Amino acid sequence: MTGLRWGILATGGIAASFASDLRTAGLDLVAVGSRSQESAAAFAARFDISRVHSSYEALVSDPDIDIVYVATPHPMHHANARLALEHGKHVLVEKAFTINRAQAEDLQHLAAERGLLAMEAMWTRYLPHMVRLREIIAAGTLGEIRAVTADHTQRISADPAHRLNAIELGGGALLDLGVYPISFMWDVLGEPTTITATARLIETGADAEVATIMTHSGGAISTSLSSSRVAGPNTAAVIGTEARIELDRVWYTPTSFRVIASDGTVLEEYRSQVEGRGMQYQALAAEAAVTRGDPAGGGLALPIAESVAIMGTLDEIRRQVGVVYPEER
Repeated sequence: MTGLRWGILATGGIAASFASDLRTAGLDLVAVGSRSQESAAAFAARFDISRVHSSYEALVSDPDIDIVYVATPHPMHHANARLALEHGKHVLVEKAFTINRAQAEDLQHLAAERGLLAMEAMWTRYLPHMVRLREIIAAGTLGEIRAVTADHTQRISADPAHRLNAIELGGGALLDLGVYPISFMWDVLGEPTTITATARLIETGADAEVATIMTHSGGAISTSLSSSRVAGPNTAAVIGTEARIELDRVWYTPTSFRVIASDGTVLEEYRSQVEGRGMQYQALAAEAAVTRGDPAGGGLALPIAESVAIMGTLDEIRRQVGVVYPEER
């Protein structure tokens, strides 16, 4: 199967960015679903979408779509993705994939039973500068990697009712922002062997700042800082015995980087040339996985098994800092 027909579930800001990039890439966006007919109709008019649904059930029941992009907040991902899978649709699910590992495993098992693709929309993994970064690492240019560091820090809102602060809405910096650097550490260094985390919790019980120190295979160390209350540099670095990669602001979006030898020589400068925001690359990867008959995503930059394992890392970080969501109590 080629040229998958896309449906978008929900109509918020991230859904709009994704729809725009699908159009940029010339992919087949045919349907949108919302809990509000008015919202769905407005979104459809904005992006020239022919099929409009006033419920998520109606969207996933549409026989003329093959894959659903789940764009709701992460506490809803499990139920929404499960609904789509039960109706025979492949799913690309916004990050964080779910709120915990148990939910992620449930989606993994259901997708495997149905022979469907369930993929986390960690779009950073698929951006050209990250593809090049992995090539440089694989070539041994950096030598032995000893450290990785990254921050994802934004000043968003101090309103306790804001989604990022409301514990009943999965609030906290970790699952919304920290998932980026944690996934990056996994990408470069693999599964952590030890995890140490600390956080500042606010009155709602959500984490406003969270920092991690993790060790990985061979003793390599990763550090991360995430915050929803302060705007930091949003840079990253991969440091090896022979050279390092310095990723510029904003490292998890299309950006530039330099490969710098230990003596200070600049070995390579890379600058992204990406049309739109760059979310189309993950969509193209999803289509390719379905086309080659790879529903488990073994050939993806982020297969489902790794997304599940990363949720386990996030679970352990939350356990250490004391963040518990209502549905887990």
